[in-house]
Amino acid sequence: MKTSNFVILLLCAAMVSVTATAQRRMRTINPADTLRSIVSNADGSVSFRIYAPQAQAVSLAGDFSGLNAVFTKGDDGIWTARVPKVNTDAYRYHFVVDGVKVIDPRWPLYNEILPVARITNGEDIFWERHDVPHGPIQQISYHSTTTGQTRSMHVWTPAGNAAWKPLPVLYLIHGGGDNDASWTGIGCAADILDNLYAEGKIKPMIVVMPHGGMDTNLFVDELVNDIMPRIAWQYRIKSGAANTALAGLSMGGLETLNIFIRYPERFGYINVMSSGWFGSDDAALKGQTEQLRKIAPKLRKSVRLLRFTMGGREDFAWENCQKTLKCFDDAGIKYEYSETRGGHSWHVWHYDLRDFALRLFK
Repeated sequence: MKTSNFVILLLCAAMVSVTATAQRRMRTINPADTLRSIVSNADGSVSFRIYAPQAQAVSLAGDFSGLNAVFTKGDDGIWTARVPKVNTDAYRYHFVVDGVKVIDPRWPLYNEILPVARITNGEDIFWERHDVPHGPIQQISYHSTTTGQTRSMHVWTPAGNAAWKPLPVLYLIHGGGDNDASWTGIGCAADILDNLYAEGKIKPMIVVMPHGGMDTNLFVDELVNDIMPRIAWQYRIKSGAANTALAGLSMGGLETLNIFIRYPERFGYINVMSSGWFGSDDAALKGQTEQLRKIAPKLRKSVRLLRFTMGGREDFAWENCQKTLKCFDDAGIKYEYSETRGGHSWHVWHYDLRDFALRLFK
């Protein structure tokens, strides 16, 4: 293929690895899933660890001076170096595995630094970076009263001076295994929104992309008690359901369901992408239906658009979604449903975001 036939831009997440981890596919659990790469031990020593079961040699490199980190391999495939004393400071570091530089795969910001290949094949694609004004993206750190931790979120605002006046807000949640940088990285959200706004196709809005990586029920409290108040404090926003939208994919779709069912009066526009109540038996689904019946009057009053979108039958969440939709049918709650071929993938979610944004706050 000639170079002129495609464009590759390196951005902030890995298309292959992120797509594989953005959804919770069934797979064998391995020691890397709960591994802590750097552990400060009670005796003052520090342990450095990496899961590399097939490796022959591992070492540590970076800003450390004179650090003697000798790695040994455990039966579980984890290589560990226990260093007696490391001076207090901040250090850049990486592992060297069989002579290859390896960025710590358990580093919390891992997905923010890896490349994405955007291949356009010469087409004018809506998610590509066009020659238009680009709105600023802020990464905001905040204290979570829900978890007692410092957490982060990304926020997009439109180019120009639109943000000087009160704007409606879309809360946009990523999938399992990703973080708050994923929608602006592999999700291409900023470029999708920039292009649509420059073309006059969407209303000016604030788009908040929080870190949803926690217990899906606990995230309800995180959004309502921590994230939404922080956005109201930091930005000029329009309040009320008519000015508040909520969307999420896969795990984020489940969080979206949990949020608007707990707070049916707070969101006027909702999009559940490639999700449903996972693993629910008949008794659990019956309970969900009864809960939906109770909140149906509030939903009918506040919700202007309720969408469920899927990646076709090849989307592994398809069956769960159909069971969830039956609950809404039995509760008498109306919704829109559509499919975009592509399975459980970012290809589908790019279209979902575009189509949803075109319907918001009008």
